[in-house]
Amino acid sequence: MSNFRTLDDLGDITGKVALVRVDLNLPMQEGRASDVTRVEAAKPTILELADKGAKVLLLAHFGRPNGQRYSTMSTSMVQGDVERVLDREIMFIPELSGPVVEQSIGILGNGDIGLLDNVRFWPGEEANDPEFAKAIAAHGDFYVNDAFSAAHRAHATTEGLAHLLPAYAGRAMEAELKALDAALGNPETPVAAVVGGAKVSSKLDVLENLVGKVQHLIIGGGMANTFLAARGVDVGKSLCEHELTDTANKIMDTADHAGCTVHLPYDVVVSKEFAANPPSLRTCNVHEVAADEMILDIGPQAVEALGDVLKTCRTLVWNGPLGAFETEPFDTATVALAKTAAALTESGTLTSVAGGGDTVAALAHAGVKDDFTFVSTAGGAFLEWMEGKDLPGVAALKS
Repeated sequence: MSNFRTLDDLGDITGKVALVRVDLNLPMQEGRASDVTRVEAAKPTILELADKGAKVLLLAHFGRPNGQRYSTMSTSMVQGDVERVLDREIMFIPELSGPVVEQSIGILGNGDIGLLDNVRFWPGEEANDPEFAKAIAAHGDFYVNDAFSAAHRAHATTEGLAHLLPAYAGRAMEAELKALDAALGNPETPVAAVVGGAKVSSKLDVLENLVGKVQHLIIGGGMANTFLAARGVDVGKSLCEHELTDTANKIMDTADHAGCTVHLPYDVVVSKEFAANPPSLRTCNVHEVAADEMILDIGPQAVEALGDVLKTCRTLVWNGPLGAFETEPFDTATVALAKTAAALTESGTLTSVAGGGDTVAALAHAGVKDDFTFVSTAGGAFLEWMEGKDLPGVAALKS
């Protein structure tokens, strides 16, 4: 974190205006947020700034309005949810810049909080228009980015503002960057990575980046079938990208030269149909999958072996489930390995960092979401970080 300024680097901010980028893109149900995790993540930063006497202006997007105004995508829709989490009243400001914002700042007292309207109502946001960013920056004394989940976007409020005002990482951003550095930037070795999901094609860049950085690459989900097929295994009617078997072989060759062991299942759970607890359910060796069967989870022997691998490691990065975890009993392997990782984390022998929508859901399903060292709620940003890409919103914060 030595490259980034954090809230610890702020001096006296009494009466100063803080422009704070947060993620309030909340899932809604009947006019109310069904999950306020993102607000809870931003809460420490918002309240710390307010309690130190700053006037806090929240910048956020909500949905995909594509540069147009829609009442259903106004951030006023989540105002009540934000107030409930913060336990503070906040002022809604239906603009981003200009006289309305200036007047609102005049009304706000030190320590008060304002919520500006959806930054994506203006085309200049996603275009990262310099003049648009300047108009917003004119109202602030400093900028704080606490939205890692939007950091892979080079937008005006995620990247542009950081070049116009003194810029700082908020507490959630700081925690994220520390965790990611501990996972792949400067990790304790050996490092294991679990990469699951349906398709190799969606995670090619992730796999190609990881084989040069980790000592153990555990491949699960539908994408494992493509790697098994590349090794000459008949995977029956399993989900498989047969056109990518050459690519899978190249990844395994690269891993071999880099000293990275690729772990594929040698026993699997199969069925003739994809349904909960189907009558055709059975466990078999990967070489015994019938032509009319599909692989839907990793088998118990493979899970036990992977658990033994994790016991030899000091760091774990996890993205994606091992099987079709939404449907029982194809959640068994994911739950079992997640519990092993959680137990190793709690014993102090493993630093475990996980991220991505399906991953968070799978760990919550396993009841171990709070037992990992760090679980990122970011989807695209976490994936791009695993791909080894520079995230514009993070790079702009470097001092």
